Amino acid sequence: MWQTISDQINNATGDQFKLESKRAVSGGSINSAYVISSAEKSYFVKTNSARRVEMFEAERDGLNEIAASKSIKVPQAYCVGSEGSQSFIVMEYLSIGGMSASSLSVEQLGSDLANMHRHTNERYGWYRNNTIGSTPQVNIQSGNWVKFYRDQRLGYQYQLAAQKGCSKMAERGELLMSKLDEFFSDYNPSASLLHGDLWSGNYAIDKSGIPVIFDPATYYGDREADIAMTELFGGFSQRFYSAYNDNFPLDSGYKVRKVLYNLYHIINHYNLFGGGYQHQAEHMTEQLLSEVQ
Repeated sequence: MWQTISDQINNATGDQFKLESKRAVSGGSINSAYVISSAEKSYFVKTNSARRVEMFEAERDGLNEIAASKSIKVPQAYCVGSEGSQSFIVMEYLSIGGMSASSLSVEQLGSDLANMHRHTNERYGWYRNNTIGSTPQVNIQSGNWVKFYRDQRLGYQYQLAAQKGCSKMAERGELLMSKLDEFFSDYNPSASLLHGDLWSGNYAIDKSGIPVIFDPATYYGDREADIAMTELFGGFSQRFYSAYNDNFPLDSGYKVRKVLYNLYHIINHYNLFGGGYQHQAEHMTEQLLSEVQ
């Protein structure tokens, strides 16, 4: 596989890359990850089973979609492929963590993300499906945000939960989804370009102090969904939120809808990992129902 990767790097970049070293690095819970180097240059490589090649193709296309907006830094994706039982994606290697995140860097992250969200599409969704974690994420395009979010986000996850035995959660979810319009009675979001999986582990500050985002689950939707996820699993700095709102203020209804948007990720975490996420998803469902009953 590593010879195939070297050949594809040469084809994609025009360089003569000769692999001289390879070291394993943290790649999250789904993929294996490596930094490979020649005498002149290094690349970041993620690998998985061959059947996951479409996941890497969607990641490449998501990075390209964000890069084309010229709003926020992402690593360049060079090539995707498979060899034998393995698939891979090769990306730009970025030097991360050489300096502490200054307040200016975090503020730039907020303003850059606001600029990304100003890039909009006529329809919600995307031209291809991708994944959220390792779960399929359906992105069939729609002109109706409530229908899109009900059918392709919450409904899909509740269905998976029911298949795992959580029929009560799914039944309460059906009731919530029947009332979904009430959360949008005076709010009609634009179809903004989204990262889609923007928790604190999917951004960093490079050695020059520039914020960078990666591991996207890209689609076009309500920008509140991205901001809501930044508040999961520890949240971002208050300077980030202040800078974002200075550039692109959030609607007053965000405080309620952020629970609705984070519910998607919590049910997905239950479907992936089980455990206490079931109770959290059930609690969030009841919290939202209390807003509309």
